[in-house]
Amino acid sequence: MLAGATVTLLNMGVQRLGWLQNWELGSFDSLVRLQPDAGPDRRLLIVAISEADIQALGRFPISDTAIAQTLTKLQKYQPKVIGLDLYRDLPQPPGHPELLAALKAPNVVAIAKMSDSDNPGVAAPPGMPPDRVGFNDFVLDADGVVRRNLLSVSQADKTIASSFSLQLALLYLKDRVQPTDSPVNPYQINWGKAEFVPLNSHSGGYANLDTRGYQILLKYRSGKQVARQVSIRQVLNGEIDPSWVKDKIVLIGTTAPSTRDVFLTPYSPIQKQNPKMPGVLLHAQMLSQILSAVSQGRSLFWVWPQWAEILWNASWALIGGVVAWRIVHPARAGFVGGVALMGLLGISLGIFIEGGWVPLVSPALGLVVTGVGVSAYRKLYDAFHDSLTGLPNRDFFVECLGRAIAHTRAHRNYLFAVLFLDLDRFKAINDSLGHLVGDELLKAVVMRLRASIAGADTVARVGGDDFAILVRNVDVDSAVNLADRIHKALIVPFDLRGQEVFVTASIGIAVGGEPTAATREQPEHLLRDAHTAMYRAKALGTGRYQVFNASMHDLALERLRLETDLRMAVKRREFLLHYQPFVCLASGKIIGFEALVRWQHPQRGLISPVKFIPVAEQTGAIVPLGEWVLEEACRQLRLWEGMFDFDRPLIMSVNLSGKQFAQPDLVERIEAILVATGLSAESLKLEITESVVMDDVESAIEVLKQMKALKVKLGIDDFGTGYSSLSYLSRFPTDTLKVDKSFVGRMELASEGENVAIVRTIVTLAHALGMDVIAEGVETAAQLARLRAIGCEYGQGYFFAKPLPSDAATALMASEPQW
Repeated sequence: MLAGATVTLLNMGVQRLGWLQNWELGSFDSLVRLQPDAGPDRRLLIVAISEADIQALGRFPISDTAIAQTLTKLQKYQPKVIGLDLYRDLPQPPGHPELLAALKAPNVVAIAKMSDSDNPGVAAPPGMPPDRVGFNDFVLDADGVVRRNLLSVSQADKTIASSFSLQLALLYLKDRVQPTDSPVNPYQINWGKAEFVPLNSHSGGYANLDTRGYQILLKYRSGKQVARQVSIRQVLNGEIDPSWVKDKIVLIGTTAPSTRDVFLTPYSPIQKQNPKMPGVLLHAQMLSQILSAVSQGRSLFWVWPQWAEILWNASWALIGGVVAWRIVHPARAGFVGGVALMGLLGISLGIFIEGGWVPLVSPALGLVVTGVGVSAYRKLYDAFHDSLTGLPNRDFFVECLGRAIAHTRAHRNYLFAVLFLDLDRFKAINDSLGHLVGDELLKAVVMRLRASIAGADTVARVGGDDFAILVRNVDVDSAVNLADRIHKALIVPFDLRGQEVFVTASIGIAVGGEPTAATREQPEHLLRDAHTAMYRAKALGTGRYQVFNASMHDLALERLRLETDLRMAVKRREFLLHYQPFVCLASGKIIGFEALVRWQHPQRGLISPVKFIPVAEQTGAIVPLGEWVLEEACRQLRLWEGMFDFDRPLIMSVNLSGKQFAQPDLVERIEAILVATGLSAESLKLEITESVVMDDVESAIEVLKQMKALKVKLGIDDFGTGYSSLSYLSRFPTDTLKVDKSFVGRMELASEGENVAIVRTIVTLAHALGMDVIAEGVETAAQLARLRAIGCEYGQGYFFAKPLPSDAATALMASEPQW
């Protein structure tokens, strides 16, 4: 609406300055040509003097004798009115007395030309009374086109002269009805039920129009034949039907172009031959317009007052704005805009046919300009706002943040805070309830966020379920209080389509404007710090907040470097395997090894798996790395099988990550590695943690069965620390349970204590399910003794050996140790 009002005011100003007048007049001409042709007016007859008539009669101006004979012939057929559209102020002998006698008939109207500063004028024939003389009423626009009719001129509110067409109409209608002054509008003439309203300086599409006299718009009846037409020679020779004349208005005038009594009209641009209309036909157009208005009781061309014109332009500007705002697709918006323009043309044409002229160009311009302007504004708005929530987007938020930072430089004590908010478990809600419900949840969250902050603060959507809040003129305590308010606002469940949804948020807080915040001179840095603090809060659990400190940034940089180096390390094969033996507790001999990956960084040396394995999991690098570990471990065991003669086949145990386990072609990859290395499937054990198999139990069971079909051994790692159900455990086709070292390490704290009981229970459960047990983390002889006492089959830990490089593991086996 604001855009429409602005464009309308500008549009009206441009229109008043006259910059649109030529276009509006061109639209008037187009509407004239588009209106249906009304055909010839049967109340009129035109006696035309053509070029052929001039040649036959031998001269121009035609002699008074020929004109007198024409009038005499016509009077025999009893015309109602005869209009002589020929100047006869000077005698054209022979026959001047005969002409003056013929002009004395009470139904004859002669024509004159008014004088002005540029034109001396032409007087009426001698002896003609004023009520039977009309002036030539053509009014030319700046482009030379006749669109107006000058009905009369006045002096001291008294009509001193009437136009030729008006005098003819007055004489024709004198027995029926006469014009009167309007009791409502002193500038209006009522003629029967018809209202003749004069043009003002801004009527229709005009601007600063010269409105001297009583002017009306000319409604063209036809561009082809306004009335029946005969030649003057036909009249003189008696070759016309008397019914064409009886009770009609007969106009006598020249149609020969050589007489220069021709004028441009709205039809001229489409007429290749004779584009100008003779003056006598123009008089017939004007006369037909007046007669039709009076007989039909309808007004001549009407125009709207200024207030109605403003509403008209504003309505179309508003339509253009609505189309551009509601329809985003440019092709569809263009199509609908084109339909609107066609509708404007249709409405304007309908009004024109009914006798009214409303501006066409100015509303079309308003529609297009407003539409283009709103479309451009929408694109600019969309570039800085989120389409779903209507919130500012990341770019807009960064701009606001930049202004806040600039403000702190001018005001030393001005502090502000950035809160970075991430919804916990939003992906799970999206996946389970659908994206539409997820979108509704985001909108509902936005409403609560807005209710929690002050009006001067800014909340923006900077990611899928990420929001950033700029809080002005606050300190750390105020920012923390806001985070508490947000948590309290979100703790109330959301009702989405009858479904109660609970959501929490992790919030990171970074304060700007502090003297020590040298690293936050850029808005992106401050947003990054809040984002880093949010991740720290999320790592501590859901529904928490954390205030940023420099150590968080250092950790983030360290992680980024580690992530980058890790990707390169996979390509460069900077990894190696260490092997930790596991021992048969009954015999004390080595029966297998667990392959453990190590990263030999070229600059930083050996990096602990505790540091790089979580990063590899999150970045996806664990998949190629895990495949290399599996292949390298199988190859090493196959090498040892060629070096030693074992009493029983050694087992190589390899851990599978969650991302590896989720690979659709995991079984095929394992089989390919076994074939490539030549290792027997019975010598390979794959270990999976409880949490991996419990994410999707049914799918996990199916994958485990496919692995088991390869005849590889399967084990559940870190048993007791996860949340596996006994009902599911019985369905897993696994061979081994590995007791977590946290239980084994506390077994010697108290005789027959709870930890011993837990391990005993796990052993008993495993045996009941047909599985064997490996206890990891064995570090003392006392732990070994207790494990043997409760029937645990295998042990692994520093008591036997630390993870060893391949050559050290080879030397260990060569020494044939026994514990």
